[in-house]
Amino acid sequence: MFVKVCCIADIEEAQLAISAGTSAIGLVSAMPSGPGPIPEERIAEIAAAVRAPTESFLLTALVEAEAIAAQHRRCRTTAIQLVDDVPEPELRRLRQLAPGVKLVQVIHVTGAESVDEALAKAPFVDTLLLDSGNPRRAVKELGGTGRVHDWNHSRSICEKARIPVLLAGGLNPGNARAAFERVRPAGLDVCSGLRLNGRLDAGKLRDFFHAIH
Repeated sequence: MFVKVCCIADIEEAQLAISAGTSAIGLVSAMPSGPGPIPEERIAEIAAAVRAPTESFLLTALVEAEAIAAQHRRCRTTAIQLVDDVPEPELRRLRQLAPGVKLVQVIHVTGAESVDEALAKAPFVDTLLLDSGNPRRAVKELGGTGRVHDWNHSRSICEKARIPVLLAGGLNPGNARAAFERVRPAGLDVCSGLRLNGRLDAGKLRDFFHAIH
C-alpha cells in the first residue's frame, strides 16, 4: 500500500520514515495554520537526500501557477501537493511550467459537495488527497488538523474518480486499517497520528505499518 508520512521536519525524520517503509514523505512549506512548516532551504535539503523509489511531496498553500512553479524550482521535490483550491486555468498552466512533476490536489472533505469538487479537479491532476481541513474559516485550515472526516464521502470519491486517491485526516495506528477497508483509497497519508511530543515516533510508525499490513 502507498503510504505518505507527512510533516517531516528534518533528514533524521525522513530517514526514520523511509526505514519504516514509507512510499513518500511530505515537506510542508509556509501555511496559514497547522503543524509542520519548515523553511524552503530545509525542504530542498531533505528532498535532495531522498532516493527513488521514495517520493518527496512539497506541500504548498500557493494558488497561482507561476508562484507554485517557482517555489518548486527552489525545493526540487518529485511531487507538488496543492493544499488550497487551485483554479482550473492555474492547474493547466502549472502542468506546463512543471512537466513531469506529480500534481496532487487536496480536497478538504466537508460534506457531499466535496464529491463534486473532487471529480471536477481530477482531470487536471495526477492524484487527489482527501483531508479534513476547512479552507472557509477566517484563518484557513489546510491540513494537519488531526480530525477524521466523513469516510462515506471519501469512499464515494474513490469509487468515482479515475485517478489515484489518497486518504488523510486523523489517521493513526488505531484506525488506519478501518480507514483503508472502509474507503478503499490508493494509499494513506498520516502526520500527527505518528508523533509524540512533536517528533515522529518510531513506535507509532512501526505500529501504523503493522496495522495496515
